[in-house]
Amino acid sequence: MSKKLVYIVEDSLSSGALYCSQLESLGYETKHFIDGYSALVAIKAKMPSVIIQDVCLPDISGLEVLQFVNRQESPARVIIITSNSSIEVAVDAMRLGGFDFIEKPFDRERMVTSVRNAVKQINLEAKVEEVDMDEPVKSDMNFIGESLAMQTVFRLLDSALRSKASVFVTGESGTGKEVCAQYLHHFSARKNEPFIAINCAAIPGELFESEFFGHMKGSFSGAFADRKGAVEVANGGTLFLDEICEMDLNLQAKLLRFLQTGTFNRVGSSDILQSDVRVVCATNRHPAEEVGEGRFREDLYYRLNVIPVQLPSLRDRGKDILLLANSILADKNKANDKDFSQLSPNVQSMFLQYDWPGNIRELQNVIENMVVINSGTEITTEMLPDTFGKNNLKLPAKTERTSNKHSLGNVTISNEIKDIIPMWLVEKNTIEQAIEICDGNIPLAAAHLGVSASTIYRKMKAWQNGSV
Repeated sequence: MSKKLVYIVEDSLSSGALYCSQLESLGYETKHFIDGYSALVAIKAKMPSVIIQDVCLPDISGLEVLQFVNRQESPARVIIITSNSSIEVAVDAMRLGGFDFIEKPFDRERMVTSVRNAVKQINLEAKVEEVDMDEPVKSDMNFIGESLAMQTVFRLLDSALRSKASVFVTGESGTGKEVCAQYLHHFSARKNEPFIAINCAAIPGELFESEFFGHMKGSFSGAFADRKGAVEVANGGTLFLDEICEMDLNLQAKLLRFLQTGTFNRVGSSDILQSDVRVVCATNRHPAEEVGEGRFREDLYYRLNVIPVQLPSLRDRGKDILLLANSILADKNKANDKDFSQLSPNVQSMFLQYDWPGNIRELQNVIENMVVINSGTEITTEMLPDTFGKNNLKLPAKTERTSNKHSLGNVTISNEIKDIIPMWLVEKNTIEQAIEICDGNIPLAAAHLGVSASTIYRKMKAWQNGSV
């Protein structure tokens, strides 16, 4: 097999010569350029496989070289190198189509790993060229949409496919953040490699490092055998970190180190291991606010938020509601061996007018409930669950002015403005009552309330700290 050609665009003669020497010792062919214009001429004459591109050059910006490369046919993979002072510029470069970025100073292994990953992706894409990248998403993903908001999301994801840049997905609970990550994985060159998902809120802090990086036998109580962590299992594929803002600060530092170096070690071992993963993370919080409040590391935020994707709420997606509803109906119909083929016009109208506070997850639950319990060929309004479209708290109709207060559980509902109860307190009372009914079983209470257990734990912590 012919040698892979690597261009190094670095204004330091000594650094450029060092990079060339290190790569040539591994069988790569290299050329070194000390300014941007010389690199542009060479790129136009012959496109290399990989370009190691410094951001700061004496004549033009490295970003201009990157943009020129990506306008060409069969562009090279561009690895951005930058000093810490220009980290935000490097993040912008990734958004413009860079493959990876490395912060100076870096060691030989970090650079070599990045080049190898770039070549590996080129080879993978060559094997799947015959696959139509415009093929529709499988219906079981339910990641579809024709609204302007979703078309924006699809354009962002399509631009991310060719790089290994981290993607940060935000949006309300139930909007499909994990399915978004699966979509990105399914249509990338990594589709035949593992997709590993970790819920950062569901793993106790003391076990998170073991779950993430693995451990050696006897490294702690209960470690009865060597175990690979998610990072190692996901090598070559995609690592999805859900509820990333729930991660403890000390664990955030270890994640950052892995993202910067591509290396890690199992708990109880000093052996340095490597893993090439595409990181996609998600949260229903506002990450910038978490950074401002000191609960999330700013440097980790910049490292993860290379390609930000904001998923719209279902109520903001217009007729996508019916598109999703019909897709989900077909799935549930097949799974339950039923004969439903459509939603009645009245049901369609109600779906379009409903606010869907639980988003797609709520839509799935409503349709599954109707399909499982009923029979027929058309979903009608009589089949809708009793709880559909109704709030947990309802004000009874006023029959007499003398009776203007009503009791519901621990909450007193009043028709007087002065007696309005803050929403957080209503929520707190409702949650505490559900936990009491479920004999203290928080996961069970969460299931009945239609939220995740981690949401309840988070709210309980906020109440204890006096923040609502």
